[in-house]
Amino acid sequence: MKRHIPTEKSITKSILTYLNSIKGCRAIKMQGTINRAGEPDIFCCYKGRLVLFEVKRPGNKPTMLQAAVLRKWREVGAVTAVVYSVDDAKKVLEGIL
Repeated sequence: MKRHIPTEKSITKSILTYLNSIKGCRAIKMQGTINRAGEPDIFCCYKGRLVLFEVKRPGNKPTMLQAAVLRKWREVGAVTAVVYSVDDAKKVLEGIL
């Protein structure tokens, strides 16, 4: 039997729903454009901290460009993470407190 792997779009939607349900948190989906290639999928502010999420389907990894962009954001103080589920996003936020 083939295991269902959710789409990146559905994972992103679930994570956004979760993040925007938390007090002290606001998150938006960033739309990719030619000028924003490699930028993270979700921009979030949680209790005053910038948190950036690159959303991937289980088994997938960020591209070299996506990894480089996350590193640049991390170097200036943002919290960054590659996430595969709502649970992954929850763990990132728990690490901030």
